[in-house]
Amino acid sequence: MVAISKETLRRILRAGGVSWQTTTTWMASADPDFIAKMHRILDLYDHPPVDGRVVCVDEFGPLNLQPRKGKAWRPRRKPLRQRATYNRYEGVKHMLAALDLATGKIFYRIRDHKRHREFLDLLTALRARWPGEKLYVIADNFSPHRHPKVRAWCAANQVELVFLPTYGSWLNWIEAEFAALRYFALNGTDHRSHADQNAAIAAYVRWRNARAQAKTGFAADSPIRTWTHYPTKVA
Repeated sequence: MVAISKETLRRILRAGGVSWQTTTTWMASADPDFIAKMHRILDLYDHPPVDGRVVCVDEFGPLNLQPRKGKAWRPRRKPLRQRATYNRYEGVKHMLAALDLATGKIFYRIRDHKRHREFLDLLTALRARWPGEKLYVIADNFSPHRHPKVRAWCAANQVELVFLPTYGSWLNWIEAEFAALRYFALNGTDHRSHADQNAAIAAYVRWRNARAQAKTGFAADSPIRTWTHYPTKVA
C-alpha cells in the first residue's frame, strides 16, 4: 500500500471532479403529461402573463412545538444542547403560503387545519389583494387544491389553477422559500407556545418581504431545460 498525504488526495479528487456530497432520493413520476406540465410552468416563470400575475402556493408544516436542530456561533467544545421531547401537547398548526413572483413577497396565514376551506380562504385573500388581475396559481395535487368548491370558485373569479406534475413539487418556486424559512426562522429554536413560534415566523417574513425582489431565472442552467422526455433515473 502506498501512503499519500491528505493534500495529494484532495488534489486528485478535485482534478477528477469528485466531492463529498449528501445522498439524495428521487421519486420517479408516472405522470404521462409531466413534460407538458413542466414546460407550462416554466413558461409562466419565464414570461409573466400580461393579463395577470403568477402566484405559487403550498402548505408548510405541520408546525410542531419541538426543539429543532440548527447551527449557531458558540465557544469551542460548548455546543448548544436542546432538550428531547416526545409529546405534542399543544397540537400542530399549518402554514398556508403564497409567493407572488412579480414582487417576490410572501403572503401567508397559520391555521389549525389545511382543508379545502382554508385553502379557499387563502385564495380569496389573494383575489382581494389584486383585483382586476387574473391569477395563475401554481399548486401541487393535494386533494384540497382540487376540491370541487375550490375549482368552481376559481372558475368564477379569474383564477387559473396550474397543477404541478405528480412528484414534481421541486418545480414550485415557493419550496425554496420554505427551505429558507426553516433555516432562518425555525432551526435551532425551542419555542414553548405556538404564539412564540408564529411570532418568529412573522418576524422572518417581514424582514424578508422588506428586501424582496421580483423572482426571475428559475433553474436557468438546470438540465430540466433540455428535457424532451421524463427521465425515470436522474444522474
